[in-house]
Order: sequence, then C-alpha cells, then structure tokens
Amino acid sequence: MRRHRRAKIVATVGPASDSPEILKALLLAGVDTFRLNFSHGSQSDHAKVHAAIRNLERDVNRPIGILMDLQGPKIRVGTLRTVETGETIRFVLSGSDGDRSSIPLPHPEIFAAVAPGHDLLIDDGRIRVRVGGLGQHFIEAKVIVGGTISNNKGVNLPGTVLDVSPLTAKDRADLAFGLELCVDWVALSFVQKPSDVIEARSLIGTRAGLMTKIEKPAALERIDDIIRLSDAIMVARGDLGVEIPHENVPGRQKELVRACRLAVKPVIVATQMLDSMVAAPTPTRAEASDVATAIYDGADAVMLSAESAAGQYPREAVEMMDRIIRSTEQHKMYRAIVEATQPGEEQTAPHAVATAAADLASVVRAAAIVAYTSSGTTAARVARKRPSLPILAITPNRDVSRRLCLLWGAHSVLSEDVGSYEEMVERATTFALEEDFASRRDLLVVVAGIPFGQAGTTNNLRVISLP
Repeated sequence: MRRHRRAKIVATVGPASDSPEILKALLLAGVDTFRLNFSHGSQSDHAKVHAAIRNLERDVNRPIGILMDLQGPKIRVGTLRTVETGETIRFVLSGSDGDRSSIPLPHPEIFAAVAPGHDLLIDDGRIRVRVGGLGQHFIEAKVIVGGTISNNKGVNLPGTVLDVSPLTAKDRADLAFGLELCVDWVALSFVQKPSDVIEARSLIGTRAGLMTKIEKPAALERIDDIIRLSDAIMVARGDLGVEIPHENVPGRQKELVRACRLAVKPVIVATQMLDSMVAAPTPTRAEASDVATAIYDGADAVMLSAESAAGQYPREAVEMMDRIIRSTEQHKMYRAIVEATQPGEEQTAPHAVATAAADLASVVRAAAIVAYTSSGTTAARVARKRPSLPILAITPNRDVSRRLCLLWGAHSVLSEDVGSYEEMVERATTFALEEDFASRRDLLVVVAGIPFGQAGTTNNLRVISLP
C-alpha cells in the first residue's frame, strides 16, 4: 500500500462508488482519503459507507482518511421561468410561487444585506442580475445575462457579506452524526469570516480536523486569520470561480497553496479537475494540465468530485489522477519549481529542526525521513519543506494516522509510543524495512520531539545507519 508519489488523492463517494467492492478498487487505484458529501444522501447512507471504509481499513491494515463535507447555507430560488437580458425582474421574500413579475427568494438574510449595484448570480453564474431598487420584502433587478432557470437553482452573491452562520440546522445535525461516527475531517462550507471558523471549532473541538472551504470573496479578505484558525484548507474552485472572475482563480489558487505551506496546514485543490471523466474514460489535455498545475504548486492533495461519486468511470478517474501526479513529480522540472516556491523559513526552533532534517536527508542521500509525531505537527513541519525523500510518519494516535492521509509525502504508521532513544532507533529501523522505505545499510534521518509523546516539540534530529 505504499504510494510512489507525494501528493494525495481525495475521492468523493456517491452512487457510483458506495459499494464495498468499488471502494476497495478505488483505494487500490490510489485513493488516500474518502469524502462523504452531506449535500447529498441520507445519514444512514453515509453511515453504511463509513462502516465499509473502516472494514476496508482493517482488511488492508492501512489508515484511511474520511472527510465529511457539510452542505452549508446554500441559497436557492423558488420555481422560476426564462428571463431575458435587459428586462427588470422582481424577487420577493414570500407570498408568490413565481410568475412574470415576481420570483420567490425565501432568504431574509439577502434582503437585509443586499444593496443597489450588487450582483446576484444564478445557476453557477449562468444568469446574472444587478440590484436596482429594493424594499423590505422585494428586490428589483435588471437582467444582465439572461437564460432559462429551472427549479431551486443556487444563488451566489459575490459582492455581499451575509449575516448568516455557515452551519444550518441540517449541518448541526449532520455534524453531530459525523462526530459520532468518528470522521477524521469536517469541511465547513461558505465561510465568510474568522468567526465562522470559531463557531464550528466550538462544536468540533479536537474530535476531528477542521477544514475550511474557500468559496467566498469575503473569506479571501481575511484569509490569513481563517488559515490560522483552521486545520486544513480546501480551494473549492466551483463556487469560488462563480463569485470571482474566472481569470483570477489560478492566481488565487497559487496564493492559497503558498499561504497554507507557510502556515503548515494541508491544502486540497478541488472541483472539476477531471470533469470530462464523468462521462468519458479519459480526460481532456487541459484537465490533465490542471491537475499537474496543482502538483507543481505544491498542493497536499487533489480531489475528485462527480468523477468518482456519480461518473461512469470512477476507478479510471482515480487511476488517471494517480498517473498524472506520479508523472508530474518525476518530471525534470518538478524539483526546480517546487523549490523555487519555498514559502520561506519560520524563525522557530521546531521549524528549523524539521527543515534541517529535510536538508540533511538530501545531503547524505538517506532513504527516508522518519518523523515521530503525536499530533501530526512534526510530520507537517517536515512536509512543509517538500523534501525529495519520502516521509515515514510514526504516531501512537490512530486519529492522527488517519488525518495524515491528507499530508503531502507522509506515509503514516500506527505504533505504540517510544520512551527512549534506543526504542526510537529500533522502531524507525523496523518500520523503514517493513514498509519498504529502506534496505540494509541505508541511512535514515529521524526527527522527533523530546520528551517523547509531547505534542509540538520538534527538537531532536538523528542520522542512523541500518545494520
């Protein structure tokens, strides 16, 4: 089960992939973490998938990450009609099923926050209207780009910060359910401000990693604080690409990946990466290039959505993503590009030790870097450097071993904690050989925190030679 690549693959589970047989096929094809999308399916459906993944984990004796993705406050319009460019239409808060003069928009938070000149984007931006006049219960808007809108299509408001929690009543019920299942990550949708992350943290605590999805322009304005408060970030290019100009998305992606590397937080690049493989056995060349770009940027993971959840070729999509990642990481330009985008060094002893471990391992041509990590932080500090060598992350914590399935370059191994230098050397040697990371007479660079088992203390570096 060793992956011969550094970046990880996240695959969304859905009707095309929720059977135990397909889940196993996807794992063997390259999936590191499975995503359960709570925008679709029932809690009982997700519970069955969760149980199947945990059974698979026991069968293969390897940690598997599980990410639950909350739906969030998705804004939708009611029953609609065709709107024509140039005409004026009216949105109403209530009291109408939709006709030529009024369109239901049952979201009071929009009526409280919107202002003249703001745009409303409907159906992933296919229809654009601009607010003119407004009252307490109505909004008049001019159609900038017209078209036919079917029932219950989503609405995005790129220029408006809504006074709405990212956690709806459904999300809170789903979150309690997911935490009871012991998911490894919780993805928070439609975050606008740091307080949204704090609200979610108050409910999650340390029971799962908190991943913030970046989908709103308002989140970009407070991105440093949001990253600091999160355990991981998802660059959710679907809604983000609706709310900011398309041409700005690639640059924002690079900024977010770099900021997460600087903050030592895993970052996923998501949405439409191999979208044509929903209905075709191969991607477009542009899609292959898109995945490769995320790898060149240094992303920890790339994600499949509809490709693996509802597509006709879920296994082929995972295999294709695996091949693109491996080919990119083996390309002669890869190291030069990754090293040119180093985020700079943190002036702290733990970061300095982790950086030194990566540099030393390269200089002495070690077979691997072994990171003893109780919370995952030591392994993350090493991965921040994006070393050319694999990272063998040894942890006594099963939850941490599963969360490390998102971390760039980390191959996590569950083990009892060590209590001495002798145990540290012995266990590093044993696992490096058993997991096929080294051979006899190879060198290993071992980084750990002393005293052992204390989170956040990366302060010890050793070079050991295998007998």
